Amino acid sequence: MEYQVPQFIDVEDKIVGPLTLKQFIYLAGGGGLCVILFVSLPTLLALLFSAPIAGLAFALAFYKVNGKPFIEVLEAGFNYYSGGKFFLWKHADSGEQGVEEKTAARAAAAEAVRDRRSRQRLTRGKLSELAWSLDVKSAGDVSRTVGS
Repeated sequence: MEYQVPQFIDVEDKIVGPLTLKQFIYLAGGGGLCVILFVSLPTLLALLFSAPIAGLAFALAFYKVNGKPFIEVLEAGFNYYSGGKFFLWKHADSGEQGVEEKTAARAAAAEAVRDRRSRQRLTRGKLSELAWSLDVKSAGDVSRTVGS
């Protein structure tokens, strides 16, 4: 049996002419609000207030930012500005360091001093012995390579 699989499932249905239901609601709501403003206010004042409302209605209905509807961008912006911020680092003056920070700095400095003392000292005799062993091993490697 063969079944037909829908191909374009992310496309909304056109309900009112060339408009989807959401687009129609945004435009009808913006248009209705503009009509109310023109009826209740003087013409110049109504024109001043209805222009941004009409622009917002058209943006909500048709404008997309990076493929996302404008309403999602508005929601993300509102959540960002109204939500709490999380800061990972706050600058403090060096004179106002806490006791814990000073203790940690002292411990790190002491560890560095201990580290330097625990390293072996490289004397002249050890250095010449190391150089001789490297010369002998590298000469043996060369003779093996040439003899092959």
